[in-house]
Amino acid sequence: MYKPRISLLCDTQSQANSTASELKCPYGVHQINKTIKNQEHPYWSHANKTATSPQISTYLYNNRDIRFFTYWTRDVYNSTGCYNLRCPGFVPANGAALVPGQAVAPPSVYGEQDHYVTISLNKDPNSGDWVVYRHDLETPSYLGHFPGDICPGTPGTLALTGFVSYQKGAQGPPMGSGHLPNDQDDKKTAYFKHMKLYDGKGHTVDPITTPMVRVVDRPDCYDETSVIVKIKSGYMFYYGGPPGCKG
Repeated sequence: MYKPRISLLCDTQSQANSTASELKCPYGVHQINKTIKNQEHPYWSHANKTATSPQISTYLYNNRDIRFFTYWTRDVYNSTGCYNLRCPGFVPANGAALVPGQAVAPPSVYGEQDHYVTISLNKDPNSGDWVVYRHDLETPSYLGHFPGDICPGTPGTLALTGFVSYQKGAQGPPMGSGHLPNDQDDKKTAYFKHMKLYDGKGHTVDPITTPMVRVVDRPDCYDETSVIVKIKSGYMFYYGGPPGCKG
């Protein structure tokens, strides 16, 4: 299985313990908002990880619906962790507005209308649990939590990531809207908007002084822009690429 990635890595050792951002959900997007501890980027060979965001997975769901997912692992997919509720891990809230595996609708329409969800993942300073909220509704909605002992401590690296996966020898699927982020048009390109960090007291802050590293392992197929600041969108970047990647 080949997994090209686009990531923005943030060094958070001194000022934050998680992220919140607005995630566009166009047809074909497979993106992850993840918190990673002890990451040896860009290969992530020894990471503890919790993840939550929209995804498309024909392997998990047997269709191409955009779905909210959660994931955790202590050894990068080797023997621990699982997607959604397939093993003990993520604990959904009673009556949650969005549960792991649930379809997110409607999808964006290329060139006409973009739709998004705003998700945050934060280590609660009181309980130590990793709590997940949805923020694009009328009021913030608590979706559930990862118990704190799944990924103990404070992560050294956070990553806002888009990725695709496919069998070796096959052609890769589209990432994001299926277009490179050249025109930086919200109705045509996938994005992360309103990027925020949480400090140790649970307050959100802009990543003004946060060192960020851009990682694109297949620039011949997919790409991302640098972080920019827009009045209505805050700190953000665009990413994606067309289908047909080989190798």
